[in-house]
Amino acid sequence: MNPDRLYNVLREPHISEKVSVMGERSNQYAFKVAPDATKFEIKRAVETIFEVSVENVTTLNVKGKIKRTFRGPSRSKNWKKAYVRVAEGQEIDFTEGAS
Repeated sequence: MNPDRLYNVLREPHISEKVSVMGERSNQYAFKVAPDATKFEIKRAVETIFEVSVENVTTLNVKGKIKRTFRGPSRSKNWKKAYVRVAEGQEIDFTEGAS
């Protein structure tokens, strides 16, 4: 697999209250990923960048919200989310940065 592709698969961590609770209870983290990324690519990218072992990857497509303005309806972009479960006893620390 192309090393440049690994760094383009993960866009940013998706941090929310739900994800914070999941991280504490079941070692799951969420990422915004490239729309064409596969589960295998996401797994390899997380294992390479954060140096953890990944047990499971679940993906879903998030539809962009439609908002009404005085100019007419507008829509935010669709994006892809991945939930990643790491092995027991391991964690991903976003405050230190990827090393």
